[in-house]
Amino acid sequence: MIKMFEFTIIVPVYNEELNLKRVEKELLSFIKISLKKTVILFVNDGSTDNSQQLIEDICQRNKEFSFIKFKENKGLSAALKAGFDIIETPLTGYLDADLQTSPKDFNILLKHVENYDLVTGIRTQRRDSFIKNISSKISNKIRNIFTHDGMKDTCCPLKIIKTNYAKNIPMFNGLHRFLPAMIILQKGTILQVPIQHFPRLAGEPKFGIRNRLLGSITDCFAYLWIKKKYIHYEVIKKG
Repeated sequence: MIKMFEFTIIVPVYNEELNLKRVEKELLSFIKISLKKTVILFVNDGSTDNSQQLIEDICQRNKEFSFIKFKENKGLSAALKAGFDIIETPLTGYLDADLQTSPKDFNILLKHVENYDLVTGIRTQRRDSFIKNISSKISNKIRNIFTHDGMKDTCCPLKIIKTNYAKNIPMFNGLHRFLPAMIILQKGTILQVPIQHFPRLAGEPKFGIRNRLLGSITDCFAYLWIKKKYIHYEVIKKG
């Protein structure tokens, strides 16, 4: 069945039972209007609430939805890598289960994906707390010092990547903060597009000031190591 589809949206889930019914509703609405034939992949990152049962119910009701479940919590980067590893569609998307970004905005990104290898949102008029906004701006500036990728909002949880590029990203914990930079390492092209942003209506944020700022700094050094050691080649002829 997967051969019929062009676009897979990864939805990492960690203790989001209060949001999942709304996630189902919003994604079903998007599938009807998507510019590309779309399927959804939930990655349950070791949730300890009722998320798994809700995910299984959603997948049973809707043929466009599937899931994988981790034995234990491994973090957002691991959830994305697991999705990248099994996706077969030419395009891969990423959406947070808190729905602070709208699935409908994927169509804004899809309009540009033929000409770019990664298209990412820029959250305009962010609906987060003052502290979260400030810590995000600081961590983004720190990453830009190391990566020089020009990203204004590199952690925006609404992205589309050509799957062949996504599968070649050497993931490590925290690398979800560096996806545009890793596409550039592959000589890929990136584009930033303004999108909507909404307040979190249910559930608890999974990242605080400590992991947003301190994690960003330590991950930058890991990124520099990968950049130095990264192998990139193009095969131009086979015999």
